[in-house]
Amino acid sequence: MSPAKSWAIRSAAAFAVLAVGAGCGTGVDLDGESGDDGTVSAPGASPIGSPEPASPKGPPGALLRPGEVKRIPRSGDGLPPVISSIPTKRKVVFLTIDDGWEQDPGFVAQVRNQRIPIAAFVMRDAVEARGAVDPTAQGGKFLGAGKWGYVRDLRDAGATIENHTLTHPNLPTLGYEQQKAEICGSSKLIRKHLGTQPTLFRPPFGSLNSLTRKAAKACGIDALLLWTATVQPGGKIAYQVPDKKLRPGDVLLLHFRPNLSRDFRILVNKIKRRGFELGNLDAYLKAATGNPSDNS
Repeated sequence: MSPAKSWAIRSAAAFAVLAVGAGCGTGVDLDGESGDDGTVSAPGASPIGSPEPASPKGPPGALLRPGEVKRIPRSGDGLPPVISSIPTKRKVVFLTIDDGWEQDPGFVAQVRNQRIPIAAFVMRDAVEARGAVDPTAQGGKFLGAGKWGYVRDLRDAGATIENHTLTHPNLPTLGYEQQKAEICGSSKLIRKHLGTQPTLFRPPFGSLNSLTRKAAKACGIDALLLWTATVQPGGKIAYQVPDKKLRPGDVLLLHFRPNLSRDFRILVNKIKRRGFELGNLDAYLKAATGNPSDNS
């Protein structure tokens, strides 16, 4: 079986599991590791909490090597593709985080000081602490504390800020115009507060239909990004695969929840101990979805 066909089957299987998930990022198999303080790092890795050089160069995270990434086929219908992993054999994974309820400044400090690459898919009601609060964020110390100022700080720390709707609805229950209002409204708000235009969209609950992709295209979205594993309290990883292992190209999903900075520290060290690098999602996606000549 060719690598491209193998990746396509794996991505489709991940999407099938995600499409029927009951929650926003519900995983199936925990890795079984107990929480730790994250003090052990892979050889040559900087301990979490130790600042990187004062004058960092280039974008954060591992950048792709020539010919490393297989091209993701363009959608036959011309709509944005649905992606759940990056087609690479390199031991690299990608970190993403959703919503925006728990605005922990310690998390921003880690992203900035350690130059950790991460994409944040923010949702208006979470960032602005309005509407129905995510039950998992109740009791958080930093719930909605910084609002859009916090998101700007995260962007300035090196994170990319992407689209996760205004109110976190189950999109397939809505018509086209309603879905478009949720997606375009979010992009417009991010552009207003941050001056940047999101190019990626993550549908709430990983739930979507053809109208979602059509609306996303109308709102300037290049791709819909799902995930292959979720991160639970204590930095535990919940997998969509039975062997409970990280795989090259995995996209991990976190949420802005209580104890975020602690759990994030544990997670990053766990990934490094397993011999994986943290990849720059933007660079990898551009290569995977660009022209064939980009990957020659």
